[in-house]
Amino acid sequence: MQIPQIRLESTQAKIQMTTTPSVQEIQQQKADLLIEQPKATLNIETTPGKLDINQTQAWEDMDLKHISRRIEEAADRGYQDWLEGIARRAQDGDQLMRIENGGNPIADQAQYNSESPIYEFNIGWIPSHGSVKLNYTPAKVNINVNVNKPIIHSNVNKPTMNYTPAKVNIELAQRNSLKIDFDNLRFVGINYEQEI
Repeated sequence: MQIPQIRLESTQAKIQMTTTPSVQEIQQQKADLLIEQPKATLNIETTPGKLDINQTQAWEDMDLKHISRRIEEAADRGYQDWLEGIARRAQDGDQLMRIENGGNPIADQAQYNSESPIYEFNIGWIPSHGSVKLNYTPAKVNINVNVNKPIIHSNVNKPTMNYTPAKVNIELAQRNSLKIDFDNLRFVGINYEQEI
């Protein structure tokens, strides 16, 4: 017995997707930077030190005197000797004037006028201590520094961006289909033999 059959054969539709990925390009240019550093201003003022050495007294202690100093000392010594001579003669005259008071003033005067004077001397230094006079004025240094700040010029460059968006292509790779096949059916009149 042949059973009527209906055979259905279907094919699914297939979609094909082709994608192109997006591309993003970013280029960042360096910033334009200009730096100027002015030199610092340095001002130095120096007052030199001064050393004064006065050796006049040391030279005089060694009897190495200037002629004008010798003349001055000789004049002073002569004046003092003259005053002492006047005083001695006045004193001798006073003693002779009072001879009636006793004593022997003539013999006494003859004795001390004929004797050499006795000079006292102890340890001495030539030149004497402190005869060289030193006076020192130290140097002065004034330093003025003026620091100049750097001059900075900067220019920021914007990034360059190129963007290519992604693309998606959708295509029908395979169409869907339905194949219907009838088997063991006979067509009688306007109808089939059997109802389906």
